[in-house]
Amino acid sequence: MAQTPSNMLPLGTKAPDFELLNTVDNKVKNLNQLRGEKATVVVFMCNHCPFVKHINKELSATAKMYQNKGVNFIAISSNDVENYPQDAPHLMQQLAREEDFIFPYLYDETQEVAKAYDAACTPDFYLFNKNLKLAYRGQFDDSRPGNNIPVTGLDLKNAINAVINNFPVDVNQKPSIGCNIKWFK
Repeated sequence: MAQTPSNMLPLGTKAPDFELLNTVDNKVKNLNQLRGEKATVVVFMCNHCPFVKHINKELSATAKMYQNKGVNFIAISSNDVENYPQDAPHLMQQLAREEDFIFPYLYDETQEVAKAYDAACTPDFYLFNKNLKLAYRGQFDDSRPGNNIPVTGLDLKNAINAVINNFPVDVNQKPSIGCNIKWFK
């Protein structure tokens, strides 16, 4: 199991815009349509990564926890589906239903969005404030497959709480660790 860290995009970076297929409803959506009133969480993930599978249930619960607080979650898969067919759009839709995701699960077919965000791994988290300025990038929490630390989403939740309450976000942020994004060869 590869352990690739986040690239840690500079804090304050404006969220790169995008227009991608939402595999949940088969409609093309853009960042402006999906952003939250107070904060927007963008997570690069995929179906097959054990690091993503490890947090899916808590990720779904965390999105539900914040849905009425002006925070929207957006999931994006940028993997090469030719070489990793388990990450294909129809299977993304299936996973979103199985895990009861309330957020869109977008397909970045060209990988241009992942490149614009400087995404490196799955899962890779980005939290943007109401002005779409990057406030947090890094891990969900300290839990990893096999380390026996409970999955809580604590790091991301602490950052979200700071942003929605207009408090400063701790600048000491731990990179996420996961499988590398499966780039085209």
